[in-house]
Amino acid sequence: MAKIKIPYSNKRLEVYIPDHNLAAILESKAHTYQAECSQEEIVNRALDHPIGSVPLEELVQGKKNMVIITSDHTRPVPSKVTMPILLKRIRKANPAIKIKILIATGFHRPDTTEEMIQKFGHEIVDHEVIINHLSEDENSVVRVGTLPSGGELWLNKLVMETELLISEGFIEPHFFAGFSGGRKSVLPGVASAKTVMANHCSEFIASEFARTGVIKNNPIHKDMLYAARQAKLAFIFNVVIDSEKNIINAFAGDSELAHAEGCQFVMKLASVKAVKADITITSNGGYPLDQNVYQSVKGMTAAEAACKDGGVIIMVSACNDGHGGQSFYETMANAGSPEEVLHRVMKTGRTETIPDQWEFQILARILHKHTVILVSDLCDPEMIKRMHMQHAFTFDEALKRAFQIKGVDADITVIPDGVSVVVK
Repeated sequence: MAKIKIPYSNKRLEVYIPDHNLAAILESKAHTYQAECSQEEIVNRALDHPIGSVPLEELVQGKKNMVIITSDHTRPVPSKVTMPILLKRIRKANPAIKIKILIATGFHRPDTTEEMIQKFGHEIVDHEVIINHLSEDENSVVRVGTLPSGGELWLNKLVMETELLISEGFIEPHFFAGFSGGRKSVLPGVASAKTVMANHCSEFIASEFARTGVIKNNPIHKDMLYAARQAKLAFIFNVVIDSEKNIINAFAGDSELAHAEGCQFVMKLASVKAVKADITITSNGGYPLDQNVYQSVKGMTAAEAACKDGGVIIMVSACNDGHGGQSFYETMANAGSPEEVLHRVMKTGRTETIPDQWEFQILARILHKHTVILVSDLCDPEMIKRMHMQHAFTFDEALKRAFQIKGVDADITVIPDGVSVVVK
């Protein structure tokens, strides 16, 4: 009997898989990667040796104000480590500069004060100017161009009015943008709702290039690059983290060149060969990424890539914050079947995208070919069922049901952290 630990909320579940059923365990090498120095040393080393850019300290010289874009509560960016270092280095080089920290909420809800404290710590929350981007507040955005896709590009006014724009974030595989980080802090991070929806249209989501680990020819990535250039994103600081959310590497400098180098590093660690199985087990990496069903679709795509058609996906995800998007939930719940959702969404034009369409499009794609059993004792089971998934309070309950569907001799592939791998 194989014992495997799977992230769930703020803990790890120990699950047991019979040896004769276990086909493979697919894990990112990031989880066993041993950094040579402390997190703080990694951060400072990256900032000391920027890629394709002058040092941050030179960029801030002579500037009166700047904006630092940072990730929101749904992303495990270790800002308690990174932000104090960034602020210290900036103010040492330019003590008088006025700094605003802009939380890149994208299409998500704003961060609460409690979530900000958890992310940054009391010191930063109490003494810095921190602003939530509000994608649906038309008064807070300004039009700055037209995306390559044809959609209107509207960005937060603070981004366009500041003398210097930089961002912090992290790089991990992303289920339709290829990788997170870099340009993604601008689009969708600080873009208007209409811009996000144009970029996340059904045509692009359905593209064979809009997949985990793919940037070349990715139409979504192309739009994001354009947005970052229009925003004049001058400098990025992106980290790579392990399963404990600790920094194992960092990349600083030019928004394209530093990000590209970071993506190459992540790909070397995250790439795993698919082992197709009747039952695939995965998670969304625990807190903060498994707070809702919306985010959990990401982990499901890793299982999708390693599951035989007609197979069962067991998704271990807390979803303590509910579904994560009203349109996402209502579209799934009000549809007679996942196929109905897919049929409707593929008839929706680029400029007619509705909120959360990309998420329910991908979930429906997965449910079209697979049975999904979501394991959680922290959410409403009826919500899960209304979204055309099955619910289980425990992993053992889910595995028993999966065996009932696929047979007791079904083979099983386990992906302990679905958002950390690129399944090929």
